[in-house]
Amino acid sequence: MKNLNLSPVKKLEIILDGEHKGFATDMLDRAGVKGYTIVNNLSGKGRHGFHEGHIMFNEDDVLVMIIAAVPEELVDPILEGLAPFYNEHSGVIFISDIQVTRMVKFKN
Repeated sequence: MKNLNLSPVKKLEIILDGEHKGFATDMLDRAGVKGYTIVNNLSGKGRHGFHEGHIMFNEDDVLVMIIAAVPEELVDPILEGLAPFYNEHSGVIFISDIQVTRMVKFKN
């Protein structure tokens, strides 16, 4: 088996109301993020109590998580772009250190 080269990047897990998914993905696109995964219909418990992850009336009424692996230099610009949003809306961002193979998939 061939050795895989690992490169350090940051994983962002952006949780917000589904109605704001377009805002967040547009901001990630403009920041130069090469790709992301969207998980719909999240369930969980937070400061506002338990949130049931099922489609009630439409996809805007659920929580979503957008997961992106980004080079470290993109983290601060992305957080600066999301800060005003999170001052007005609920949600959270988790940031963790991860390693990826094929770094070319994550850099411009």
